[in-house]
Amino acid sequence: MDNGIQTKLLRHDEEENEGDLKERVWAESKKIWRVALPGVISRVCAFGTIVVTQSFIGHISDMDLAAYALVQTLSVRFVNGILLGMSSATETLCGQAFGAGQHHMMGIYLQRSWIVDFFTLTVLLPIFIFATQLYRLIGEDEGIAVAGGYVSLWFIPFVYNFVFSLTIQMFLQAQLKNMVIAWLSIFQFGIHIPLSWLLVYKLGYGLPGAMIALSTSSWFLVIGEFIYIFGGWCPLSWKGFTVAAFKDLVPVVKLSIASGVMFGAMVQCCASLTCGIHGKCRSCHFCLFHMLEHQCMGVYDNVRVANELGRGNAKATKFSIKVLLGTSIAIGTFFFVLCLIFGKKIAYFFTDDERVADTVEDLSLLLSFSVLLNSIYPVLSGVAVGAGMQGTVAIINLVCYYVIGIPMGALLGYLTDLQVKGIWIGMIGGIITQTLALIYLTWRTDWDDQVKKAGERLNRFYVKSSDESEQLSK
Repeated sequence: MDNGIQTKLLRHDEEENEGDLKERVWAESKKIWRVALPGVISRVCAFGTIVVTQSFIGHISDMDLAAYALVQTLSVRFVNGILLGMSSATETLCGQAFGAGQHHMMGIYLQRSWIVDFFTLTVLLPIFIFATQLYRLIGEDEGIAVAGGYVSLWFIPFVYNFVFSLTIQMFLQAQLKNMVIAWLSIFQFGIHIPLSWLLVYKLGYGLPGAMIALSTSSWFLVIGEFIYIFGGWCPLSWKGFTVAAFKDLVPVVKLSIASGVMFGAMVQCCASLTCGIHGKCRSCHFCLFHMLEHQCMGVYDNVRVANELGRGNAKATKFSIKVLLGTSIAIGTFFFVLCLIFGKKIAYFFTDDERVADTVEDLSLLLSFSVLLNSIYPVLSGVAVGAGMQGTVAIINLVCYYVIGIPMGALLGYLTDLQVKGIWIGMIGGIITQTLALIYLTWRTDWDDQVKKAGERLNRFYVKSSDESEQLSK
């Protein structure tokens, strides 16, 4: 009888724990989607403008399409990756400041990120100005190199929007206000399509018209973000411009540089592909690869991790990581199946060439596995961003991409008959190695110690608000 009662009590406790776990998972999932869904919408719309522009150019000229694909794949993605990494310092600091209740510091961190990112992009401008010489150096066909240099100059007004759009999104999502970016991004994407049609076909501006439409619609988003922040919708986190933004820039730059290296683009290994069918196929795959990559939940988990570390809650941080990883893997599996089923049809969004479509279909299996892997390592990278461990992950990325992935891809791509497949297999090998290393890093991390480090970091950068200064003077 006693054994029976004990068994029932144990079963009752297990059911209660199971129910409690379900409630906790559901509550955490709602928090995740509150941050992630607007971010997913904005990232897809932002990259959608690039994809739409590529589609318009693809129906103008094969040479222009190959040049656009080269610039977008090599130069723009490289610069975007560096700026995204540099901006992730803002993500770490704003997320932890919000969790700690230091709201006024978020506006200062945002302004510091503008200074650092603007200077960084200006230093990187020779990549666009001397693009023709760069493409010749890496072995591109002369026609593609010249056309790429011309297209590259048109990208300069566009890439400067990254300085503000990336950092403002991180600033707003850290305080759970990024829904406004989703609506602005939808508006941006909505006007981009008719604007491209007007300039390319109706007015007959061709390639320049497509590039003007891309820059114009992208800056509409930035202007909308400025109106939202400066117009008083962020009263606690934006106190106006301040000279405090120029203080303590050195440690911020150090964290930003580590972040920039962490997000270094591995697409450089594809730079020496020639034009023609392989160039077009590369374009189709990388556009979709990039778009699906940013739909992964891992891009936004740094907000949850940073918020909880700022609050000093190590237990909630660990639980959030588990839920985020499970959710992201589920999304990745969905898109994995989607890419397998609709492999060939994807190509017709970018070209009418049947040969290109056949080649895309041939590479769809590799694309699918890339998407699946992208549902894991961005989560783990986001954990590092939220915790401020960019330096460690930067080393992991350098080794995995430049010591393992790129050499392996070069060997398989150029010393065998695999060509594009070989390069892609090498990239996947680097991602697998990176994923395993990040899993080990996350598993070995002492999150109680990370809470202490987050507190020390916030105290080091802290600047008294005007309200606090007035109270002290009284």
